[in-house]
Amino acid sequence: MTEERTLILIKPDGVVAGHIGEIIARIERKGYQIAALKVTEATDEKLKAHYSEKIDQPYFGDIESYMKEGPLVAMIATGVNIIQAFHKMAGKTNPTEAAPGTIRGDFGHESTDGNLRNVVHSSDSVAAAEKEIKIWFPEL
Repeated sequence: MTEERTLILIKPDGVVAGHIGEIIARIERKGYQIAALKVTEATDEKLKAHYSEKIDQPYFGDIESYMKEGPLVAMIATGVNIIQAFHKMAGKTNPTEAAPGTIRGDFGHESTDGNLRNVVHSSDSVAAAEKEIKIWFPEL
């Protein structure tokens, strides 16, 4: 089995609600390591690079405004099969459909402005992880 690394973003709603410590604790309790961590702000440039396949979608503006509501926490986590494992820990994208016990099931919610405040993002493949890590951690 191969160790992987993935990008995890704690989105502004997760930061403002004080879920940073709990999310990191969940990652560490599973035996994964945090290799890099920082508090940062989303910029137009980063969001367009990160969501490049969604730029032409009518909902991209909502993604931009949501991700720029406040600071976010970016981290690189490592471990065997962490990409698949963290996706299970995060739960379904729509927090209403996410199972209790998952990050999104426990902390996420739908909002009257139409945005899904789903607390976290994580890379969905090794290739996506490497692309996203370069966007959020260009210094590495």
